[in-house]
Amino acid sequence: MPETTRSGGQLLVDGLAAGGVKHAFCVPGESYLAALDAFYERRAGMQLIACRQEGGASYMAEAYAKLSGQPGICLVSRGPGAANAMIGVHTAFQDSTPMLLCIGQNPLAHRGREGFQELHYEEVYAGVAKRVLRVSAARDVPGMLREAWASAIGGRPGPVVLELPEDMLRERVAPPDGFDSPPPPREARAPSADEVARFGELLNAAARPLVICGGAAWTPRANRLLAEFAERHALPVACAFRRQDTFDNGDPRYAGELGLAAGPKLLELAKQSDLIIAIAARLGEMTTADYTLFDSPEFDKNGERKLAHIFPHAGEFNSVYAAELGIESDAAEFLQAALELAPPPAALRESRETRAATAHQNYLEHTCAPRNENGNARVRLDEVVKYLRENLPPDSILANGAGNYTVWPQRHYQFRRPKTQLACTNGSMGYGAPAAIAGKIFRPNSTVVSFSGDGCFLMNGQELATAAQYGVNVIFIVINNSCYGTIRSHQERHYPGRPVATALQNPDFPALARAYRAFGAVVTRTEEFAGAFENALRANTPALIEIQTEE
Repeated sequence: MPETTRSGGQLLVDGLAAGGVKHAFCVPGESYLAALDAFYERRAGMQLIACRQEGGASYMAEAYAKLSGQPGICLVSRGPGAANAMIGVHTAFQDSTPMLLCIGQNPLAHRGREGFQELHYEEVYAGVAKRVLRVSAARDVPGMLREAWASAIGGRPGPVVLELPEDMLRERVAPPDGFDSPPPPREARAPSADEVARFGELLNAAARPLVICGGAAWTPRANRLLAEFAERHALPVACAFRRQDTFDNGDPRYAGELGLAAGPKLLELAKQSDLIIAIAARLGEMTTADYTLFDSPEFDKNGERKLAHIFPHAGEFNSVYAAELGIESDAAEFLQAALELAPPPAALRESRETRAATAHQNYLEHTCAPRNENGNARVRLDEVVKYLRENLPPDSILANGAGNYTVWPQRHYQFRRPKTQLACTNGSMGYGAPAAIAGKIFRPNSTVVSFSGDGCFLMNGQELATAAQYGVNVIFIVINNSCYGTIRSHQERHYPGRPVATALQNPDFPALARAYRAFGAVVTRTEEFAGAFENALRANTPALIEIQTEE
């Protein structure tokens, strides 16, 4: 074949390069060797990160996408590799994160014979991916990649699966016109003039409005516009579950996070609000305290409280709560239009300002108040997070997975800038360590801290090897209470005195870190943490700090 031809694998990687992809995450496999070889050609401008398990790779791609706003790229082999990667796809789906999972597949001629490691991905990923696309001919790669990219970033963003048969990836064809042109940008959705006017009517009639923000297609521009909008209309702002970086936590109108760490006064604020303005947020179980904040599904049976729901995909409207007004719009576009609304009259503004100021003061008291259920604890985790709150630069990134330990950073840390929180809303254990690695790769000059429980860390702790290999100097904090703490607490609540399968015998975590050629330290008393953290910063390697605690 003439040299002017390109393989399907080369066309795939050419298309990713055209989209501005700088990093992709993988576990290599024989079912997509031609694509791997194409990355070799592009190694000067695109780094392919080899991970230790597909779950870690897919988590990294998802976290990278949260920060970049573009689809995170994950490549895995067929069958077992694709099954392992599903956890990151589920995270991307529930977190509204754009992502492309590229799966090497059995040869086309073998399809349907239950060949080696064969899975049918339309069935496997039904319900957790926006789409599953099979590319059957190399000439179709550019068009289908563009289609997958547009689907991943469009509407409510999410994951798209590309099935790539290995013989198709090897097939060589003359590249079609535009094969290396950039994929289309996201089509921003804006509200109509009538929708903005109707929203203005609801806002003007509200004495006790509350904004709940954060979620699908959120951007730093939306952060800036929301701050202006909240100031102009004197609105308290709460963030949805694990979306705390969508509004400056130091803003005098910030009321806190509606989630597992929400204070009772914030919950009461939400219950007493007469207008809920949900901007890009899903009103899911965690954000609404198990659906108890509002009457469901009517939202408010007496008609005294209304919901204005702004979301980039109309399918979300009325899926949980009935909205008085649903506006299909991106957050930034809606906020830009809403800033044209006249500010409230002086008397209404004054009462709203007082309410917002009280909400922020309640938030500060909840955040800064000591919280220690065990008065004899050797390590005060609220003090540990307080140290980080007071000493980390504002562009630092905090990542965490799932477990009781997450309440400490979610309650006591303050996020001051957008794109500084990596936390999965689907409550998936094992997320924090790989997410932090992706965060440091994306923003290498920022301090990146991973919070994990002992059980959570060991689900993907092997990715410490990935961090060491690529010089990704994350600080991993492991809260070790020698058990699956969340499940143990549920057991004690529902079946007291009958714990089963929740006790853990753990390794020597600092020794494990050193085995990976990383810095390792252990903290057994609160006053030891500052020194250990400063040593970790100076180590010039990945670093792990084990905190031994009874909680």
